[in-house]
Amino acid sequence: MKTFIKVTEIWVPDQQRTQLEWGSGLYGALTDFKAASERQRFGYDEGLPGKAWAEGKPIVLTEFEASYFKRTAAAKRAGLTCGIAIPVFSGDFLLAVVMFLCGDDEDHAGAIEVWGETEAGSLGVIAGYYGTLQHFEALSKQTFFNKGEGVPGEVWQNAMPFLIADIGQPEQFVRGLAAQKAGITTCLGVPVSGAGGQTSVMVFLSAKATPIAKRIQIWIPNPEGTQLVCQQGYSKTSNDLAMLFETITVNKGEGALGRVWLTGMPLISGNRELGYQPGLDDLSAMLSIPVIGQGQLKAIVTFLF
Repeated sequence: MKTFIKVTEIWVPDQQRTQLEWGSGLYGALTDFKAASERQRFGYDEGLPGKAWAEGKPIVLTEFEASYFKRTAAAKRAGLTCGIAIPVFSGDFLLAVVMFLCGDDEDHAGAIEVWGETEAGSLGVIAGYYGTLQHFEALSKQTFFNKGEGVPGEVWQNAMPFLIADIGQPEQFVRGLAAQKAGITTCLGVPVSGAGGQTSVMVFLSAKATPIAKRIQIWIPNPEGTQLVCQQGYSKTSNDLAMLFETITVNKGEGALGRVWLTGMPLISGNRELGYQPGLDDLSAMLSIPVIGQGQLKAIVTFLF
């Protein structure tokens, strides 16, 4: 099964914290692009990761040619045409940049959006990658949400990730009819706290045939703040994923999720670290992204591939 995202990377500050260096990545069969990436470094405001660092918010780059993207030739050979960079900040200080790279493909239905506050005080699309979904893109860019409205508005109001595992009936999703026509079934909204306290909302939309990932989970600290519990989940093979994890808890520092909670750093972990997961569905790796607000961990969003 193909996933919508073709490459995932984590870029981290070097020892001097003046440049970003390659931390880890998932490349599938794109070994040449991986080799080109491992040697790369980015200064502040340099390349796509450096641009996300400097602007303090998620960046979507839909054209690599004649842009500030530094691996254009390697990306072209790999069939990659779009990059999304998501900075992870604690206050004013950058912890890491998570990168997603996608490729235009008629068989890949999906979109990745960045929603931000407009001059009118509502939320609107400030950047996005829609692949071949031009009609859905046009509709989305004409849509605005107030706090609490739609997935972007709910994420914005609560500063917490939110998942609709199966959009199902169009009335459950404001753009439901257009999403249904585009083949989109799953929606994930994630708040991104940037430098200076600004907040953006990332929205990931994907189809069952080409999901964002094979599984998505949202983990949150329990009311006592002593363990992580699974709040919501989506699986290609089961939409009752959260129920499977009702009895599973994670302690701080324990396994991949516990390390993200301990350090506040995003993490890519291999299948050896997924031992607590029931029914692995041939999963080989997991990306864990912390959601940090006011210096505290609010949630961890995991993408399992």
